[in-house]
Amino acid sequence: MLRGERFNRADRVIKVGFWINLVLMVMKLAAGYYGNSEAVFADGLESACDFIGIGLTIIALKVGRKPFDADHPYGHGKVESLSAIFVSLVIGGTGAWILYAAVETMVIGNYQAPSLIAVGAAAITIVIKEALYRYSVKVGDTLKSPALLAIAKDHRKDAITSVATLVGVTGAWFGFRIMDPLAAGLTSFFIFHIGYQTFRTSAHELMDGLPEMEMVAAIADLARSVKGVESVHDIRARHSGQFVIVDLQLGMDPQMTVKESHDIATEVKRRIFDTFANVGDVMIHINPSDEPHDDLIRL
Repeated sequence: MLRGERFNRADRVIKVGFWINLVLMVMKLAAGYYGNSEAVFADGLESACDFIGIGLTIIALKVGRKPFDADHPYGHGKVESLSAIFVSLVIGGTGAWILYAAVETMVIGNYQAPSLIAVGAAAITIVIKEALYRYSVKVGDTLKSPALLAIAKDHRKDAITSVATLVGVTGAWFGFRIMDPLAAGLTSFFIFHIGYQTFRTSAHELMDGLPEMEMVAAIADLARSVKGVESVHDIRARHSGQFVIVDLQLGMDPQMTVKESHDIATEVKRRIFDTFANVGDVMIHINPSDEPHDDLIRL
């Protein structure tokens, strides 16, 4: 997949989520206000907070698609992970706000009887947000985009929130009025969990944490399969937004010419690019295979 096509697909997912989220936000705020449901109204305010996360993601994708330059020789991809960190903080802040509002209502004991419109708004949100989650996570997994995956988790968070909201507002509609703020409070803990997962994954990528071991092992096996490569060692990889940057060392016959070893290394790199669409760059170091090699490193 071409670089521009990757970012265009990500843009489409973000824009679909943006406009649908706008419609849901207006619907839930109106249904919560006129339908006397604190849980549904809080759900609408949560959707408003999501605009911060979506806006940050749009900016991150715009910056992240810029090619490498003199100041950023590895490109600008890490801005996606940085954006995902901000999204996780928005998710966590939303959970804290919902928990505070629910506890305050239960302490005061000012319960209201919600109307059927609030029940319908919660049910519609569940269906739409779950569909958005599946759409976003499918494209996010394909592109290996941390920003898209963070947005997908945010959609799943909204779906979970709305399930609890539906249970609470339905119970309150049948007369158990405490269930409305209680559902909102319990939902906040699911939100905290999703925010923590998003933060942990993004922080791992920002700290150059190793990608999936299956991918690293597959790259090493592919390099070994190239004629002329006698060993592969000290393979490292790290995320840069939607791409992975790979470093590896190849052991080759010490009698080879520089041109021969260079051609083999180029073939290794070409096969890696052909097989792994999310690999952005491969840096190869060549060592003589007939003697042990201790890499010089200060890290």
